[in-house]
Amino acid sequence: MGLENLRTEKTVAQLEADIKKGARGLKVFKSLGLRNVDSDGKRLAVDDVRLDPIWAKCGELGVPVLIHSADPKSFWDDMNADNERWLELKTHSRRKRSDTDPAPWQQIIDEQHNVFKKHPKTNFISAHMGWYANDLQQLGGFLDDMPNMYVGIAAVIAELGRQPQNAREFFIKYQDRILFGKDSWKPEEFPTYFRVLETNDEYFPYYKKYHAFWAMYGLNLPDEILKKVYYKNALSLVPGLDKSLFPED
Repeated sequence: MGLENLRTEKTVAQLEADIKKGARGLKVFKSLGLRNVDSDGKRLAVDDVRLDPIWAKCGELGVPVLIHSADPKSFWDDMNADNERWLELKTHSRRKRSDTDPAPWQQIIDEQHNVFKKHPKTNFISAHMGWYANDLQQLGGFLDDMPNMYVGIAAVIAELGRQPQNAREFFIKYQDRILFGKDSWKPEEFPTYFRVLETNDEYFPYYKKYHAFWAMYGLNLPDEILKKVYYKNALSLVPGLDKSLFPED
C-alpha cells in the first residue's frame, strides 16, 4: 500500500473518530486546490481521487462538508479599470492570481463540482455561494443539477444587495438550499447582513470600501425564508444540533 493511501486511511479514521466525539461536519479550506501539494510537490486538485474516501465517509456518516474553493474570479482577471476588485488587489496584492498561480479559476471551480457530482449521497455546502453570487442564474442551474449542493452567503452579501429583485427571487426559489454565513466574528458587520436580508431599505453602503464600493438595497425577505436561512436549514442539514436553542416556529 502506497504512502498516499495510508495517509488517506488515517484521515478517514480520524474523521470518523472526531464525528463520534461530537464533530458535526467537515470544513475544507481553500488551501485545497490553491496551496496544498502531494508528496511529489504537485498541486492537490479538489477532485483528486485520493480524497474520494473522505467525501464518501462524510456521506456514510450523514455529516455535511463545508467547502471553500478558489477565490473571487476577479482575482484571476486582468488588474485594470474593468476589474471591480482592482482596489482590493492593489491594497492586498497577495490575493492576485493567474492561470498558472496555481491554476485557472474555472478549473478549480469545476473540480469542486466534480466532487459534488461524484458523491451524490454527501451534502456539500459551497462557501461564498460558490463565487457565483454575481451570476445567480448560473448558480441556480448548478443547484438544479446537483441536489446535494447547498450554499452559504458569507462574504458575498454585497453581491446580493446590488441586485435586490433578482436575489429575492433566488432566495424564494432556493430557500431550502441557502445558509447564513459569516467569515469572522465582527459584531459591527452583522447589521449590514441583516439590513440586506430583512429590510426594504435603499441605497446604503457596504462596510468595506475596498471590497464593494457600490450601494446596496434590501431584499425584504419573508419571515419564513429568513428563518430557514438563519437556522432552519442548518438544523435540517447538520446532525446533532440542539434544536431547543432555536424558536420552534
